[in-house]
Amino acid sequence: MAAWGAVTAARAVRLVFRRVRAAHEALLTAESVPAFTGGVLAAGLGLGGFAVLVLFLWIISPFPDSGLYGALHIAADCWLLAHGTDLVRVETVSGVPAPVGVTPLLLAVFPVWLLYRAGADAAAPASTDRAAASAVAWLIGGYVAVAAGAAIFTSYGPVRSDALSAGLHVPLVAALAAAAGAWAERGRPHIPLPAAFHRVTDRVPAGEIGPVTRSAAAGVAVLLAGGAVLTAVALVLHPGATGASFSRLSEALSGRLAVLALSVALIPNAAVWGAAYALGPGFALGTEAVVRPAGAVGDPVLPDFPLLATLPQAGPGTVLTWLALLVPAVAGVATGWFAVDREASAGLGRTAARAALGGTACGVALGLLTELAAGPLGSGALADFGPSRWLAAAAAAGWTVVIGVPTALVVRWLRRFRAARAAYEDAYAYEDWAEDADAEGAEDWFEDADAEDADDWDGEAVADPDEDDDAADDDKAGSDAEAGAGDGGKRSAATDPV
Repeated sequence: MAAWGAVTAARAVRLVFRRVRAAHEALLTAESVPAFTGGVLAAGLGLGGFAVLVLFLWIISPFPDSGLYGALHIAADCWLLAHGTDLVRVETVSGVPAPVGVTPLLLAVFPVWLLYRAGADAAAPASTDRAAASAVAWLIGGYVAVAAGAAIFTSYGPVRSDALSAGLHVPLVAALAAAAGAWAERGRPHIPLPAAFHRVTDRVPAGEIGPVTRSAAAGVAVLLAGGAVLTAVALVLHPGATGASFSRLSEALSGRLAVLALSVALIPNAAVWGAAYALGPGFALGTEAVVRPAGAVGDPVLPDFPLLATLPQAGPGTVLTWLALLVPAVAGVATGWFAVDREASAGLGRTAARAALGGTACGVALGLLTELAAGPLGSGALADFGPSRWLAAAAAAGWTVVIGVPTALVVRWLRRFRAARAAYEDAYAYEDWAEDADAEGAEDWFEDADAEDADDWDGEAVADPDEDDDAADDDKAGSDAEAGAGDGGKRSAATDPV
């Protein structure tokens, strides 16, 4: 029995080895080495960019807390954090490691852009889509290899990276960004999807995807813009608290520049938080504190930071906080407005369905953004920090669907009314033009006829006198000739001997 099990295990290992070898040979193409090198280069450029910024602040710092090794450690931590990797603070007051899961969204722009460009460059020389996919796989492999080294480098220290989180987030971000670049470079070919997905998508007409996407994008854009405006208003209304926070965090120029850089990197997060606040559910500042337009509940112990210093104190909402509800209302109007095409050719049912689907997609998109913008800042009271993705998604979908559907129907009626009115005015103008053209044509015809008759009468009435005299002489000569011919005939008959 043991021998049979050993033989079965050996066959299984041999089969797996053959499958791996076949997959390796299928992936090994002429573009493999350049693509792998491109992945390593993209990761190296990303790490280098973060290292330049951190080293600049370290150089200008009068009293750095660590040496060059510590500065490079922080740069690698920030690079991994930009991919969504959680960091862990070991040196805490309670002695319990505290996770840092809030990713500054602006930090992710640089590595994602590098991956997008690297994916496009790797897929450009490929002769087939299969070769392009193989090149992208090698690119991801090179990128992940460098990320693995960075994760090992930052696996110890006062602020270290979570290996499991890095293993989940970095390959996912690399695959999505590189695949998007390769797909765009190859002319956006058809992506093979599971049959179950096609059964759902085939029921949606191709002409409906554009209006729904446009409607959802408009709703998300208005919500984020409104959240950014609310953040700016809060900063303007609390300049003293913001400046005091800067002063308390650091007195040196390098420290204040570091705080400023982190604040700028968190502006997209603040816009998402502001959007969640305007929608109504607000956001959590720990497990026992919530901030929403209706008021702030709880008294959380927050870290000293300029963006957090502008948050309202505990208490009921005011007229100014309730005005934030105008943001989702405008987002609903934008969702309904962009759900209607210019010709307004769709029926009532299709127009309402477009607006409803656009609002639903807007809610899903905002929920994903909320998931990226929030995260824990500790293991105790700050374990829940930021807006809830489920509440934000539900509120965004509710606002945009409830307001967007009637807005779309009204916009459709207005556009069809304007089109009908314009067609009527064009038809009325054409009739007036036709009547004017007929009247002008008749007048021109009579004028031409009168002119032609006048010319003919003048030609007959005003003749040349010389021509009349010549004609009279010709008539007289002809009469004399006929008379002479008659007389000659008579004389011939009289003298004829016969």
